[in-house]
Amino acid sequence: MLTYEAPLDDIHFLLHDLFEVSDVFAQLSEQDALTPDLMDSVLSEMAKFAGGVLLPANSPGDKEGCSYDPKTKSVTTPAAYKAPFKQFVEAGWTSLAAPVEHGGQGLPKLLGVVFDEMCAATNTSLSMYFGLTHGAIVALEKHASAELKDRYLEPLIAGKWTGTMCLTEPHCGTDLGLIKTRAEPASEGHYRLNGAKIWISGGEQDLSENIIHLVLAKLPDAPAGTKGISLFLVPKFLPDGKRNGIFCTGLEHKMGIKGSATCFMSLEDAEGYLIGEPHSGLKYMFSMMNSARLMVGVQGLGLGETAYQTALSFAKERAQGRSLSGAKEPDKPADNILVHPDVRRMLLSQKASLEGGRALAYWVGLNLDISERHPDEAERQRAHDLVELLTPVVKAFLTDQGYYVCDQAVQTLGGSGFTEDWGIEQLLRDCRISRIYEGTNGIQALDFVGRKLPMAGGRAVRTLLAEVAAFVEQCRDETSRSVLQQAVSELTETLTWLTRSAMQDPEIAGAAATPLLRMFGLALTGYLLARSADVAAVKLEQGDSRKAFLESKVLIRDFYFLEFMPQVTALKQSIVAGKDHLMQLPAEDF
Repeated sequence: MLTYEAPLDDIHFLLHDLFEVSDVFAQLSEQDALTPDLMDSVLSEMAKFAGGVLLPANSPGDKEGCSYDPKTKSVTTPAAYKAPFKQFVEAGWTSLAAPVEHGGQGLPKLLGVVFDEMCAATNTSLSMYFGLTHGAIVALEKHASAELKDRYLEPLIAGKWTGTMCLTEPHCGTDLGLIKTRAEPASEGHYRLNGAKIWISGGEQDLSENIIHLVLAKLPDAPAGTKGISLFLVPKFLPDGKRNGIFCTGLEHKMGIKGSATCFMSLEDAEGYLIGEPHSGLKYMFSMMNSARLMVGVQGLGLGETAYQTALSFAKERAQGRSLSGAKEPDKPADNILVHPDVRRMLLSQKASLEGGRALAYWVGLNLDISERHPDEAERQRAHDLVELLTPVVKAFLTDQGYYVCDQAVQTLGGSGFTEDWGIEQLLRDCRISRIYEGTNGIQALDFVGRKLPMAGGRAVRTLLAEVAAFVEQCRDETSRSVLQQAVSELTETLTWLTRSAMQDPEIAGAAATPLLRMFGLALTGYLLARSADVAAVKLEQGDSRKAFLESKVLIRDFYFLEFMPQVTALKQSIVAGKDHLMQLPAEDF
């Protein structure tokens, strides 16, 4: 049985002590009324809902999965999802961080990130129906006409309708310039779409009254490649209530997230409405995709948290063997497995990865709010740069780490972890897709190296490394200061080498992308854990009552710096080795 209790102690520490978000929110438009007490009340309700409503439906939803009826082209979702979905909508969680002018509550995006973590931790499949809807809301809010916003945003925000994004086709995924779906002008503002889409999460279901699909397609006069892609809104039901020509033609049978309907979709003269300007669809879709990528990164974090808590619960009860230094519980047949160094290494690796990953996700979430609502233009730009730069890092690094945590949790339980009894095997299956969808982690790395690092002449990464370097100068712990100083130096040297080398041979950038993204993820997580430990040390000196919790912050930093930070140096060595060791073996010799 899965164990989960929202890690409110750590969440409170990050929000109130490390990031001091109340002071930040006081500077932001429309957020100055969000007091710490009100924030904590919202967090408490989130935790109750996630643990009390979403978690009980998780395992039943995985076991039942979704079913498809070819006669009606309809999809039935797990029976256990019906009541939680309704409660989710009725409680107003769908409108949490949505714009007030269209019926949202207008709370900070950071609180949405926190809730996304809790939802992923307790029921990833069910929460996906709402997560993609949020992405559709973001895209419409930024790019749709006033008419489309007025018609579609309010029911999406209220949770009456859900949203999808329809990109991938049978012959193309990453290379979207190859899409074949066509949109023909029908009447003023209306288009007829024909084509096929695959792997569409929530493409058909029986939970919401309507489904609003955001579809990439090409107009008759479209330029070749990605420059010819346009974005269309295609509703399941038209404004007059008639069924539109977009249908599910089957379901994927997959490894995990079985309660989430992953659909094959067919567009058969489907009526659609152009969003924004023609041939600008990919740019618009990135608004939705960036939101989804942050959400997926947090999925890895949430799934890992539940896996860790379940593994820890097992470890505290399991007795096997004796401590290598002598029996710790001589009156019992065996010692608790927490006496074994390797078990402790696995659990500490999980805990450190999660606490560092949570700090990284929340840091980016906070800067998302700053980028949109801070009164100072320069501060908005700084925060925007940081969010743009680190979105692929959050998506790829946190899902890699989340899967690693789930794997280590299974290993902690041994044979019990491989069975269905404890539920961690489901978390491992559910987490695996997070490293693939919304752009594989390899694609995130290429985006990071090819687009994000060079943007604005490298302004974002220079500002980021300067911020880390400034902290290093005042870091309270000498060992941490030395390790972080070395990490900043190695990142800087690696970027300099890569910039020079990739200009001569672009394949070098491709070879370096994945290890470089991981290098940044490790170093930034170390930076945030070091900041956390410094804050904790000050609180301890002040006599804060959370003594054990704060002491653990210092110990987790020390563990991470010994176990994980050395990888930064190793990754640099791999990167500067170039590409030859990857490209020399002839294809026929694989």
